[in-house]
Amino acid sequence: MDFSNARELLELCDKNNLLISEIMKIRECYESTSSKEEIKNKMNRVLEIMRDSATTPIKTPMKSMGGLIGGEARNIHEHMEQGKNIGGSMLSRAMMYAMAVLECNASMGLIVAAPTAGSSGVVPGLLLAMQDEYDITNEKIIDALFTSGAIGYLAMRNATVAGAVGGCQAEMGVAAAMAAAGAVELMGGTPRQCLDAASTVLMNMLGLVCDPVGGLVEYPCQNRNVAGVANALVAAEMSLAGITQLIPFDEMLDTMYKVGKRMPVELRETALGGCAVTPSACEACGKCR
Repeated sequence: MDFSNARELLELCDKNNLLISEIMKIRECYESTSSKEEIKNKMNRVLEIMRDSATTPIKTPMKSMGGLIGGEARNIHEHMEQGKNIGGSMLSRAMMYAMAVLECNASMGLIVAAPTAGSSGVVPGLLLAMQDEYDITNEKIIDALFTSGAIGYLAMRNATVAGAVGGCQAEMGVAAAMAAAGAVELMGGTPRQCLDAASTVLMNMLGLVCDPVGGLVEYPCQNRNVAGVANALVAAEMSLAGITQLIPFDEMLDTMYKVGKRMPVELRETALGGCAVTPSACEACGKCR
């Protein structure tokens, strides 16, 4: 049941009439020599950590180590409570959870790198919001996480998830692709629709640079996790509506990788370009020259 690219994954799904999550579970059992129950228990622990990191900062805002973020998740929560949110409860919840996870990460809390610390809010942000909105069981959310994991695995095997290699399109783009694929399967979509959604996300986030202010995974990282959630939600909705993707996921992933390698070093996590060198950013992190 192993697969080296999305085409092979889709063939396995079609041949065995299985969802991506089921194929991924079988692969993980083989690779780790663990039982299906054992790997499900490990993923349940992942879900527990995700939920804790996405909810604790809402109740108890945390100031980041660099002092650039802290309290934003609570702000979104209060905005929702007042009925002032304009994007609907699903998007607002996803934004709130995504911001909370980054707040937790930047204050040295425990998070799940999905696929990286800087993009760790996207997958839990969207999936936990969907669980709230549709009263979805933990069992189904765990399945969605296996689907998300399959997308992350392909990105790590065939491209990169590192901002230092491919820019923020590699970190946030892959995280959003993971979230979109998981969301599609969660709502009854086919394996092909999951991969279409993942491809759409990479297309929409192609070329996004990595420019952390002060070299810290705080700002604009937190804002971009919210953008990643929105992109994932849009891509999932399109795919579930029957809108197909012209460019397959494998080709889109390869394109993302090539674009990333062509980015100048200043725009790949070095804090030497982009947002990081604006006067306001330099002053905020005490590095104004």
